[in-house]
Amino acid sequence: MFTDAIGNAGYSLLNDLRAEIEVKDGTFSLCFWVYLANSTTFPATIIQQVCSDVSESAPFLVINDHKRINLLPLLLLHEEAPDTGNINSLTEVAYATVDFEFPLQNWVHVGCEVCPNHMKLQINGEIVGEKPLSSNKEPSSNDLRKIVLANIGGDGNISHGYVYNFQVFPSVSSIKDHHMKDPPLKLSIDESSASEIEEESDGVWSIVGGKASCRRNFSLDVVLLDVFGQPVDKENEVYASLLYADTRAPVENTIDEEAPILASYDGIEFPSYERPSKLLLGRASFKLKISQLSSKCDNRLFLIKFCVPKLGNYPFFEALSRPIRCISRSRNTRLSTLVWKRSPGLPKHNLMQSSGMDDASFEHQHPVCEAKSNPLTKRFRFGHDKISVSVKADTNLEQPDEECNSHARTTNQVENGLTTGLYGTPANYEAYETLSDSESIGERNSPSNNVASRRYPISDMTVFKYCLAGLAERSLMLKEIASLASKKEISELAHHVSLYSGCSHHGNQILIAKKLVEDGTNLWKMMSPNNNHVPWESAVYEIEEQFMKIACSSRSLSHQDLELLRVIAGCQEYLAQENFEKLWCWLYPVAYIISKERVNPIWNSTSPKWIEGFITKEEAEASLQGPTGLQEPGTFVLRFPTSRSWPHPDAGSLIVTYVGNDYKLHHRLLSVDRVFGSGDKGIDMKPLQAMLMEEPELTRLGRIIRGQ
Repeated sequence: MFTDAIGNAGYSLLNDLRAEIEVKDGTFSLCFWVYLANSTTFPATIIQQVCSDVSESAPFLVINDHKRINLLPLLLLHEEAPDTGNINSLTEVAYATVDFEFPLQNWVHVGCEVCPNHMKLQINGEIVGEKPLSSNKEPSSNDLRKIVLANIGGDGNISHGYVYNFQVFPSVSSIKDHHMKDPPLKLSIDESSASEIEEESDGVWSIVGGKASCRRNFSLDVVLLDVFGQPVDKENEVYASLLYADTRAPVENTIDEEAPILASYDGIEFPSYERPSKLLLGRASFKLKISQLSSKCDNRLFLIKFCVPKLGNYPFFEALSRPIRCISRSRNTRLSTLVWKRSPGLPKHNLMQSSGMDDASFEHQHPVCEAKSNPLTKRFRFGHDKISVSVKADTNLEQPDEECNSHARTTNQVENGLTTGLYGTPANYEAYETLSDSESIGERNSPSNNVASRRYPISDMTVFKYCLAGLAERSLMLKEIASLASKKEISELAHHVSLYSGCSHHGNQILIAKKLVEDGTNLWKMMSPNNNHVPWESAVYEIEEQFMKIACSSRSLSHQDLELLRVIAGCQEYLAQENFEKLWCWLYPVAYIISKERVNPIWNSTSPKWIEGFITKEEAEASLQGPTGLQEPGTFVLRFPTSRSWPHPDAGSLIVTYVGNDYKLHHRLLSVDRVFGSGDKGIDMKPLQAMLMEEPELTRLGRIIRGQ
């Protein structure tokens, strides 16, 4: 028999671990998940063995000073068993081990199989260490057949950690099967969801906060995942709080007794502790504001702490943001450098677009912070239609393009409306001056900003301002221009922005602006004539109908598709106008792309199902995981990036997530110009399916298993 003080499948402190085992025939096995804190010192005893008639204990499972885990012989069974609990004198003792550096602050599955003539050690479901042993004589007393396994300390080595799902079996059992069952969970931040956050050159996040009239909303999602990276659907609430980065102490209220961090809900601000966000399909979306400024706190940096109190006060159910510097909107912040990649030549015969960055990091590029700060020497002069920029760029600057993941066209290629190749390889970097989202080119009352005062809004200043602006400012500009300018004028703006920026994808988002704004405005008025909140359950039917109309498709959206749209909107039971606009800026570009000649057939295809629907990066990666690891190289799935919304140049684009020949997951953006065509009848209009299968890195369409 065996008794377990921590329960069958619960979380517990490692120090509370205690299991009594009756050894029958000299055979038993056990397995558990262990999470060690940063404060753990090595060598450290994880589990000790104590016989019922022996006052002293001996180590059973030890991590040595090289962070290698060792399984030692059992006192009752093996002649090689240690005689002392001093782990520093065990160098001559036989043990099973593995060349695996035990990580801190990560879950590791440990399995031990004990037999009279050998022991086996398993890490994360694999047999990784085995040691032959000599059996002891049969004991004369049945009492000596009982042993206690526990973490009792007392050897001077500190092992701070946690245990999950500790199980003991009276015989040899398949530990590998238990490794896959009911894995532990961990809360983390999805940085790809961040909005209205600027990343400085030192990696610190810069957020505009302070007084109510100045502070800005910023968005951030947290996800509850198991150790295999799968989202876990648990109905719990996530709370956000603001801490000092150096001490992890809570930040005080402002001098006006306002909470340091606020949650924005339906346009109203609440202290964050009053408005937690609910987990939906393993994801909780936050729209926050910071009222306390770093300058009011001795220029200290902050952290945002997310936690799930109902799951327990454990470090793995907490997630900390990067260090944050909260600045005032009126503060003269440093200007940023936006780096655009240009390509002198575009090689042929490749459909997937190289982004000039590591594939695995594609989704981690900041969706709104389009530039990183760098020390610059600069001078600006603004007039009605003139801009003078003097830039001294860092010659060592080699940062990935965080805004446009597509490669630039040459001037002639933009004018002809067609690239000569399917993708480009980045060659040269050109630095342009830009302003952060918290700044503006000129004051609000500047004539160049007042588009309504001029019938013809497409001036050089308008073009330059758009190219140098952040996504939030571009969105406001396009919404205003779309309501005043003609289609011809908008087309001209798209053309000039493409020429100036060297990237046609900017122009693609401008071209759809007028219809996006008009259709979105009309749809919201139809759903909410009085501009009130709309129940989500009724709004989704109107949204789905409009989506199918724009996409030129009879394929309806699944329940999972609609739930992901709700996550993107950041709403719960009711849909406010700001939630709808956020959803619409993501959904409209997707519907527009689906309506295109090459994409429409694969969206409507049911056998095979080329596009399963709206899925997250995590779901795509999970679908490519097999029982023993990644699927075969070349297996791929298609998805729309959830972190790209209009007017981001890659909004609506398709991404291929696939298993590479290096047995790693990669994410590649499809080349928009070749996939969606230019309307030139002389161009080979080969089906997109055929183009995908011609790619040497893609061989087999994967499947995404989704609930009904």
